[in-house]
Amino acid sequence: MSRDLYSILNVSRSADENEIKRAYRQLARQLHPDVNKDKDAAARFSEVQEAYDVLSDPAKRRYYDQFGVVPGSAAADAGAARPGPRQTRSAGPMPFDLDAEEMGSMFESFFGVGARGGDFRAGPVGRSGTRQTRTPAQPPVEAPLLVTFLTSVRGGTEEIRLNVDGKARTIEVNIPAGCRDGQQLRIRGGAGDRDVLITVRVGEHPVFRRGDGLDLLVDLPLNLAEATLGAAVRVRTLDDAVELQVPPATASGSRLRLRGRGIRASTSDVGDLYAVVRIIPPDPADLTEDQRRALAEIGRTQGDVRAARS
Repeated sequence: MSRDLYSILNVSRSADENEIKRAYRQLARQLHPDVNKDKDAAARFSEVQEAYDVLSDPAKRRYYDQFGVVPGSAAADAGAARPGPRQTRSAGPMPFDLDAEEMGSMFESFFGVGARGGDFRAGPVGRSGTRQTRTPAQPPVEAPLLVTFLTSVRGGTEEIRLNVDGKARTIEVNIPAGCRDGQQLRIRGGAGDRDVLITVRVGEHPVFRRGDGLDLLVDLPLNLAEATLGAAVRVRTLDDAVELQVPPATASGSRLRLRGRGIRASTSDVGDLYAVVRIIPPDPADLTEDQRRALAEIGRTQGDVRAARS
């Protein structure tokens, strides 16, 4: 990413965490591909997301402010950092103006909480020339979060209230589209100096259920004539109802595919919707004698279907 991350979010370099979050939300709502149909909306949305991912993380933001490149990018890996506010190029080795605390935070952002176990803060000297004492990593605060089925498949934002060390906290949780029951989401620094580990619990839906990956399943009841002769029927999707052509001789349990009508994780990552056929036989009490004889004749003509499958 070549553009300045602060410029992408339209905030100043002195912007605090709340200003950055507000700017991100506003831009995300404007540029989300499901809302904005401009041809460059998806690219701009991705750019805003990357900028927020860096600037909302204190360690990554410090690294970016120091070197002017995104941590983990090709430029960072190659050591091709642009001069930042606290860095100047010289003919000699690149100055490394990070104190021991900043170095530990930077490594934590790359390798996770456990990286502090190897801890630069436990090195021989800090900037003051005194040995630093390593602070053990705090265990995350764990909490369950119940979300609706539609929130889990479409994505959204939920709030959860926690009591951490006797203090009440309200934490905002971003639910990614396609989130599954039992999936865990980590919020770094969500409880002060501790992470928050959210276990998502997904409620049931009266119509839809999850299939493989981003696929969805929906039951499709058919009467005997529709399953035998074929029919055009309406099927409910996440957004609306569409017409589906049922082929003749469709068996119960068959799956009829509606391409691209499943979960939309991104503009290019979309699942399918499968209509699962359930044949509903007529109630004998509702049949006339002629209808009963006709069904019996159909049965004799069709023969023993169990023997045919063995």
